Amino acid sequence: MKLLGGAIAAVDHGGSLGRASALFPHAPQPFVDLSTGINPHSYPLFELPATALSRLPEAGQLRELAEIAARAYGAPSAAHVVAGPGTQILLPRVASLVKPGKTLVFGPTYAEHARAAAIAGHAVAEVNDFEALADADLAVLVNPNNPDGRVIERDRLLDLAARLRAKGGRLVVDEAFMDVGPIEHSLAGDVGQGGIVVLRSFGKFFGLAGVRLGFALADPLTVERLEAQLGPWAVAGPALEYGIRALADIKWQGDMRQRLAGDAGRLDALLGRFDVSVAGGTSLFRYLSFSEAPSLFSALGERGILVRHFADRRQALRAGLPGSEQEWQRLESALAAWAARRKDMGKESER
Repeated sequence: MKLLGGAIAAVDHGGSLGRASALFPHAPQPFVDLSTGINPHSYPLFELPATALSRLPEAGQLRELAEIAARAYGAPSAAHVVAGPGTQILLPRVASLVKPGKTLVFGPTYAEHARAAAIAGHAVAEVNDFEALADADLAVLVNPNNPDGRVIERDRLLDLAARLRAKGGRLVVDEAFMDVGPIEHSLAGDVGQGGIVVLRSFGKFFGLAGVRLGFALADPLTVERLEAQLGPWAVAGPALEYGIRALADIKWQGDMRQRLAGDAGRLDALLGRFDVSVAGGTSLFRYLSFSEAPSLFSALGERGILVRHFADRRQALRAGLPGSEQEWQRLESALAAWAARRKDMGKESER
């Protein structure tokens, strides 16, 4: 068990091109940002009605969004869905549903869950034993996991939820990447049992992170409590417009899943050409774990390609998908230069 005493402090995440420029000041611009796991092929932009910006959001639109989200994610009904301005805003509110106690986060994983639970007054620890989560008042896991793509089966999650519910606890499952995950292991359809909150992110799969839209799926009473905390107009007009249209566009979603799977396979093959094996991930990001990870991170950064590194796991990297042929070519060129340098260093060491 890893105690997280400093969990309230903000943590570093991928996607900061300002930090990348400071770290690699001589890198060619613009950076190819592969550090976020956000879909590089975003949902098509469209012209917003003027009212999306000039008027306060209508309650009817929010209800429509909840109905469409319930169908898209497999929740029992719109009464089991609350929308917010990104799941980041929902995290501490979800943690506050349980009176301050012991939160256990199944790690290693996305750091913001621990920070949100600490903000809500919980004592937070990270565990890497799934069975240990049953000792929590609030248990949190990400499924598929970020950054390694680990998946926990639905039956195991339901058993854990029942054990927590029996003592007044709660299970939070962050399904931010379930849009490209094994949907049979989603708990979205089970939230009516109580004691379960499922989080779904809009921006990652639809490639519209700046829209700031996310959802919590739960039993209706929990949804009411979260809505009361968020207050009126929690979701901006433009986010409502994009959420309603994109979540209803089933064809685009199916086509995109196929495209992302193809891109992930292409990335695996490219990495494999330079003896970099993929240890896990989803079709939105690939997880690399090998001794030369720090060297690869630096070599790519110097050539203007940013991947995600982890201060507490120096041998791990997460790489998202290039979004254009030019980006694929830049990545291939950078990998080739790194491999050539590594080969030359190997020759030097043999002398």
